[in-house]
Amino acid sequence: MEESHCHDLPPKCARIVPRLHVPLLLVALWLAAAAPARALDHVTLARDGRQIEVEGRVVVTAQDGGILLAARDGTLWAVQPEELVEHRTDDAPFAPFTPEEMAAALVAELPPGFAVHQTAHYVICYDTSRSYASWCGWLFERLYMAFTNHWSRKGLKLSEPEFPLTAIVFADRRAYARYSAPVLGEAAESIIGYFDERHSNRMVMYDLTGMEAAGRPGPSSGTLQQINRILAQPGATRTVATIVHEATHQIAFNCGLHNRYSDCPRWFSEGVAVYFETPDLGSRSGWSNVGEVNRPRLAQFRGYLPRRPADSLLTLIADDARFHDTAKNLDAYAEAWALTYFLLRQHPDEYVAYLKLLSAKRPLMWDTPEERLADFKQAFGDDLEKLDREFLRSMAGVR
Repeated sequence: MEESHCHDLPPKCARIVPRLHVPLLLVALWLAAAAPARALDHVTLARDGRQIEVEGRVVVTAQDGGILLAARDGTLWAVQPEELVEHRTDDAPFAPFTPEEMAAALVAELPPGFAVHQTAHYVICYDTSRSYASWCGWLFERLYMAFTNHWSRKGLKLSEPEFPLTAIVFADRRAYARYSAPVLGEAAESIIGYFDERHSNRMVMYDLTGMEAAGRPGPSSGTLQQINRILAQPGATRTVATIVHEATHQIAFNCGLHNRYSDCPRWFSEGVAVYFETPDLGSRSGWSNVGEVNRPRLAQFRGYLPRRPADSLLTLIADDARFHDTAKNLDAYAEAWALTYFLLRQHPDEYVAYLKLLSAKRPLMWDTPEERLADFKQAFGDDLEKLDREFLRSMAGVR
């Protein structure tokens, strides 16, 4: 089956490389030791022929005078020195948007016709039916509960999100594509949903019951139970998995499993997301068994094995190149899932130690391949060939 995943696309789309708001040249200039400011920063910048005013918290200041600002809605603004018009700090403490403030800001930003559905952790802004927005809230909250409970049982306490988790749900694909084009470019026509990690911190998607795979011609208007039945059908499984995958990224980057400001190997972040993309929509919780075998990824991995090179594990760990190569990225995602599945079952303590090492990385410091390998070996041992043999033996027995 052909997949339209944001995370399966070239680097300009995958993991949402920011829309010129985070110039790559600036990244190398950040001072990694800078501590987040607690006071409220007011920044005026000149961009695209207009002045923009942003309130937030300076995360890092660069040697050249540029800044990385986390706005009160969770948006990251990378401001180059030549863009900075004014920067002042007042005595008021930084405070993230409340859910009500986030909702009001979203409704003001989006086209007319959007409403808001709030849950315990989410602000969902939508112009489709309220029943579909409720279904999204049901799915996201059950994912959130399954995700946090899973890591808690492994001895890892996650934090509550600093910012309300935000999702924008369009009624139809065309409106979604128009909104997403500045981020995704032409790929907006083929991606069904994404998490904008590097800039807005939002999930963006559209009503999946309008897709041909789900057998519906337009936006949903049924009850939550009817919508769930439609999306639990085999033809819709992969589309729902894509949304779950991106929602997992959002939770992971907002609850302390990953850090939006620092280096996180793609095999690790994508492996976690694929590990959770197996909801059972027929169960009361939405996840009858977190981390059960991901059949499509297992099939892809087994299809990869006859041509898998001897250094496949090493290249997966050392850098993200395979995820950026359209000829290799499906195999990379499958191997990332398989490695995550194997390590969490056979080496859970080492995996959690590795996770903690990554989550403590300094802001905007990008590791070399050698440093990534050293981190992995610190957690799992120096003999990668031995680990690889164990990995392949273990996966051969997965049914």
